[in-house]
Amino acid sequence: MGGLREVAAPFVVPGPSGVAVRDRLKGLTADGEKVLRRVGDHLGTLASRDLKARCADGLEHDAGRWAERKRELSGQSSSRWAGSLTKATHDQWALARRGQAAHIHSLEAGIDTITRRLSLPIGAKGTKRAAGGYRSEKEWCAKSRRLRVLEDRLERERADREAGRVRVVRGGKRLLTTRHHLDAAGLTQDEWRRRWEASRRFLQADGESGKRYGNETIRVSPDGEVSIKLPAPLAHLANAPHGRYVLTARVTFAHRGEQWRDRITANRAVAYRIHEDTDRDRWYLTASWTIPPIQTVPLTTARASGMAGVDMNADHLAAWRLDAHGNPVGAPRRFDYDLSGTAQHRDAQVRHALIRLLHWAKRHHLAIAIEDLDFTAETTREKYGRRTQFRKLISGMPVARLRARLVSMAAELGIPLVAVDPAYTSRWGAQHWQKPLTGKTRKTTRHDAAAVAIGRRALGHPIRRRTTPPPHDQSDRAGHRTVQAAPGTPGREGPRPRIPGPRTRCVPPGRGAKAGNQNAQHRSGRSAEHGFWQQDSLPLSL
Repeated sequence: MGGLREVAAPFVVPGPSGVAVRDRLKGLTADGEKVLRRVGDHLGTLASRDLKARCADGLEHDAGRWAERKRELSGQSSSRWAGSLTKATHDQWALARRGQAAHIHSLEAGIDTITRRLSLPIGAKGTKRAAGGYRSEKEWCAKSRRLRVLEDRLERERADREAGRVRVVRGGKRLLTTRHHLDAAGLTQDEWRRRWEASRRFLQADGESGKRYGNETIRVSPDGEVSIKLPAPLAHLANAPHGRYVLTARVTFAHRGEQWRDRITANRAVAYRIHEDTDRDRWYLTASWTIPPIQTVPLTTARASGMAGVDMNADHLAAWRLDAHGNPVGAPRRFDYDLSGTAQHRDAQVRHALIRLLHWAKRHHLAIAIEDLDFTAETTREKYGRRTQFRKLISGMPVARLRARLVSMAAELGIPLVAVDPAYTSRWGAQHWQKPLTGKTRKTTRHDAAAVAIGRRALGHPIRRRTTPPPHDQSDRAGHRTVQAAPGTPGREGPRPRIPGPRTRCVPPGRGAKAGNQNAQHRSGRSAEHGFWQQDSLPLSL
């Protein structure tokens, strides 16, 4: 492809495999909060010990060791609590392993970039694909020292991965390091301590099909009553039979409440998690369950009614409607969002922008085409160098959150989602579509043109816009070549066959001079089609 990387084929994104709903525990008394904290702290201590044991086993862990750990936890809690604890421990260890592999990949990419730039002369210019040499000897020296640091880190990480060692912090490394920077974080020591203790509590239980209301450990009745099976050391706190504690708070689950109620009525598995929001001083209950995989429509069916190409940017979603032939229809759309402020505000902004986008696509019966983005390896400081603002821009884009929300919300509305390769969409879209779509009353941006490129790639059309032929070929001989042709049409890039008939529309077919016959003109030395004579040239002398 002339130095360009191969573009992957578009595909229909599969739907979500599970759902989660959350509701606030309203009306919770002080005694109920005290019991929840004591249970959460006790189980959190057991979870920390189990995680330490799992990390110590490393790659030598097996099913026998798992059963042994579960038996040790069962005596201090219960068999069901022990099952939830060990499962959460394995999930956390596996997540740490995936993060370790991603960190090694990032270190290798940084080392390769620095090594290549150090091999170039100082001040050598770069290209669009790769940066050039470093600007000065001082920067070259600093980068050579950084190369040694990265190589040492890579050696340690590889050794840890081969040995099966991971480094995990229950509660999060970010919150742990915040303890040393309380002034910068705007927190007091007591506020930080409350957050730290709340993040390390363990109050989650896996569901069990066939059991009453789908969960024996944390049980929620159809009328919203919440009860917890207390661990053995805290059984004296029970206020209900069989060592259970019934909370005064009730839950309703306004979102998907009917689905949740139908599920627990049939005694199907539902997992629950209780956590405290220290900033709002509230307690929440999250219910989650798996759903059967949604049957995705074939790609040809998704393309039948056209496509809505969507380009994701730092502050908005640029969208443009395309028909089945890849032609832009109507005006471009823009769905803005603000990613400043708290995490809750950013999440709400993304959700509202997606709602507007999905409702617009639903009205026009369109599938949505998006880029299959992954910026995890694109934020390295070695790739963009001094372009710190651009690095912050990419790091701040909520790619994973937007993709997860869009998949689940589109599945609920029955809108097909087509993912395309993001290679060269912005560049080729601006090159082939920005200027032709710009008029006196409309200014097409680069992002709008990228949306057209994304939609055309999802429809199976090339991004390149078909060029207009010379004026004398537009109607007389070849006809208009800007009309789109299907990808499998033979000779789609060649001239159209000549249509028999006159050169002008005012003469019916079969009459008048033939198109393309230059002898049909009454000129000197040329014969007309219907004339049997030929004009003699004028005499120059007697």
